Amino acid sequence: MKKVRNAIFTLILTLILSSCAAPTPITIVVTATPLPPTETPAAAPTATLAPVALAGAQRGATMKWIDGSALAYVPFSEFMMGNEDSNAPAHKVTLDGYWIYATKVTNRMFAQCVAVGACTPPAQELGGAVYGNPEYANHPVVGVTWDQSQAYCSWAQGQLPSEAQWEKAARGENGNLYPWGSADPACNLLNFAYCNGSTSEVTAFKDGASPYGLYDMAGNVFEWASDWYSETYYKESAIVNPTGPESGDYRVIRGSSFESYPDQIASAIRHFNAGANHRRDIGFRCVVPDPKPVAPFCQTAAFIPSGVISSNNCQLPQSEVAGIYCSAGDSFATVNLPNGAVYETSAKLNCTEAVVDGQRRLTCVGPKYQESTNTVTVCNPSCSNSPDATGATPTCAPGYTLDAAHSVCNYTPILGQAGAAGCPAGYKTLERGGQQTCVIGVDANGQCPAGLYLDSLANVCVSPNGLVETPYGIDNSALAAQLYAGCAAGYSYSDTFQCCQALTGGTYPGCVPGTKFDPALGACSPGKARLSGPGCVALDVTTIKCSEPKDICSPIQSEAHCIQTPQCKWDEKVGCVFRNK
Repeated sequence: MKKVRNAIFTLILTLILSSCAAPTPITIVVTATPLPPTETPAAAPTATLAPVALAGAQRGATMKWIDGSALAYVPFSEFMMGNEDSNAPAHKVTLDGYWIYATKVTNRMFAQCVAVGACTPPAQELGGAVYGNPEYANHPVVGVTWDQSQAYCSWAQGQLPSEAQWEKAARGENGNLYPWGSADPACNLLNFAYCNGSTSEVTAFKDGASPYGLYDMAGNVFEWASDWYSETYYKESAIVNPTGPESGDYRVIRGSSFESYPDQIASAIRHFNAGANHRRDIGFRCVVPDPKPVAPFCQTAAFIPSGVISSNNCQLPQSEVAGIYCSAGDSFATVNLPNGAVYETSAKLNCTEAVVDGQRRLTCVGPKYQESTNTVTVCNPSCSNSPDATGATPTCAPGYTLDAAHSVCNYTPILGQAGAAGCPAGYKTLERGGQQTCVIGVDANGQCPAGLYLDSLANVCVSPNGLVETPYGIDNSALAAQLYAGCAAGYSYSDTFQCCQALTGGTYPGCVPGTKFDPALGACSPGKARLSGPGCVALDVTTIKCSEPKDICSPIQSEAHCIQTPQCKWDEKVGCVFRNK
């Protein structure tokens, strides 16, 4: 009989699930569940197994990664880089395929690296997202230097993207003007021009995604690139896999931020900064050129599948704009809301809700110094697409079992041979030359485990290096020790349980970007979807121009000082002028 796993291990876990700071520790004792006895030990795949035809990673392929991020695949191709600017002349460049983060690194993701001792905490920037506040867990981390950013990427088996990798991922092979194409920048496409006033969640602007599905390649915060900066580099760079000058005084930063105005948004615009500097509007994302098979974590967070939507009787909500007025130079508009309704406001409106004489009322402040019409969407949640996770049951990814008492998922691999009834739920039965084997399947959101992507030809989760035999979710300690690339810094590999155990008391990845930890459910819950559907009404809310702006621009004589002042822009004929003129 196969030896029962009778070794009970106790992991004292301080879970960081919903916060990126140092919340009150939750001490949890987790007991591993023994596997049932079997007649023979699991055997490693042999040469008799027929090969599986794979398409390989294709454009549009996505993959969860070890830090809770999502990677998108950018295939080998030539693309047009640069534009007509003096420091970025247009030229063709060829890049090998690579995987790149679909979002900027978030506060929550960065906090995991800090917790295991592989990263140092970011600086708290005045006016930036609060790193230690759970409300900003899904906002991009800011206040990080180039070295801190590169250290994080190295910990996650990657590196900062080269300037060429970043620009291709932003513009596509055809050299789009903006990530989304050629349409003018707008507050529904990106966080810019103080649409939000500060940073936003990294998955907030789906409509502004790049050709490869990357979020925030424009707006929100700038991003560090790996290259040294040279104004003349585009004229002398290699045409295949350029990596920047060998040395320099400044590092490249790309993209734009929540403070950038329309003339600063084009994806080909280059910027630079001293690598030791940090600001409230600079973050980063990583690129993973050659992902290796990674061992699973011994524990992960439970989650509620996306798209949990209630649907019953539908009736349009009765809502109206109640008034418009000025106060202390600001423009206000009020909207009456029915009880039970949910709402979504334009990013250009700063709204607060209160009950006034028994009436739910939304009071919104509009953009300063200008008349503006923006939308407030009010919905009946019973027939809109607003996710409702109330009463939903947490679940785990295949290869894990739920420990509901402690709100965690424990890694519990199975034997690889298919039984008479096939493979268990969450696994797929793979026919290989007359022999049926079990391989890991996708989770309730249709995603493969971290480090594996869904191959379009074989329709199974495989490693980017083409290994179908990667034993994720399969109890085969010999093969696991042979094929896994190991664990990230801060974790050690357990031969007994074939997974990565945290060295610092149980710091495991929390909720992925776009989700938040729900303490009532003990699981990561889907983020709020953009409201729409038959139960929604869209109200046009107009705020008026209440006063003239104070002229802080014309006294500025320096172009450099002018463009660093968010309210101002440089006019070659006039000098420094207010942006609304």
